[in-house]
Amino acid sequence: MNALTSLIGTDFPLIQAPMAGVQDCALAVAVSNAGALGSLPCAMLTPEAMERELTALTAGTTRPYNVNFFCHTPPVPDEAREAAWRAWLATYYREAGLDIDSVPAGPGRVPFNRAAADILERFKPKVVSFHFGLPDLDLLDRVKSWGSVVLSSATTVEEARWLEAFGVDAIIAQGVEAGGHRGMFLTDDLTTQVGTFALLPQIVAAVSLPVIAAGSIADAAGVAAAMALGASGVQVGTTYLCSLEATTSALHRAALQSEAAHHTALTHLFTGRPARGIVNRVMRELGPMNPVAPAFPLAGAAMAPLRAHWEAKGSGDFSPLWSGQNASGCRELPAAEITRSLIEGFSARA
Repeated sequence: MNALTSLIGTDFPLIQAPMAGVQDCALAVAVSNAGALGSLPCAMLTPEAMERELTALTAGTTRPYNVNFFCHTPPVPDEAREAAWRAWLATYYREAGLDIDSVPAGPGRVPFNRAAADILERFKPKVVSFHFGLPDLDLLDRVKSWGSVVLSSATTVEEARWLEAFGVDAIIAQGVEAGGHRGMFLTDDLTTQVGTFALLPQIVAAVSLPVIAAGSIADAAGVAAAMALGASGVQVGTTYLCSLEATTSALHRAALQSEAAHHTALTHLFTGRPARGIVNRVMRELGPMNPVAPAFPLAGAAMAPLRAHWEAKGSGDFSPLWSGQNASGCRELPAAEITRSLIEGFSARA
């Protein structure tokens, strides 16, 4: 037991990263029951779906679990930028035989709000984590009032200090290798983003809270290395993407287990916010970071029909194939088995 396990109530200081779009509560249940902290991502769930998933999660485990939310500021729609974005995509729509003018603009993802808090309060999860900073103070105080431990991601030392000042209980140090969305919130300058093993000791030295290492930790050796650099625990995502309990698509699984997974990049084409995924056709042709893409989460509306069209034909050329830089741990195994293999890294450190 260490500072993190004492805080979150698990047997081991291992957190399964919440991964919206590629998992439901089944993965969280399996990981929590194996002695680590399973996580349920709620960023893409309707209130009704969130309640269903939490009900199933609490029926499946009596162990601690984490519920995760985005807490971005919704952007003001920009008609000129949306029109420019659709002009960039028009050639792809013609190729697919789709009508770009029939695609409505839409937000796609909403931040943590009072409606979500109303549902969450009935379940009072042991841990609630946030991405892109923290929610408004009244919502944060409400979460803490029912006893939940609060975590959030920092991608720089400055963000870690900010999170400590605003009352989180532990900080996730998200290195630039990590798959999925960057948690950056004090800056949009990608040159500030550094690797896990460069970021981790700097944050450990800068704050007095437990620090959780995240970013391409794929096996027991990676776990042991993070702990040797002062982490109180680790968060692992990509390695669980091919687990039997994940809902990752067959296309995505195949990419993760292919040579393609050796080439990832940060891109905002799929959502409007930087996220790491396997490089595919649209990233190569438009450039992974294209200034025309609308702000998060508005970019996703016009991209979604292209994704659906090509996935139906067996292609991931327009799909967000999220992955960290190290997909070597992706195997078609039960999540409990993957968890046990990662836990061996704590013994190696002992």
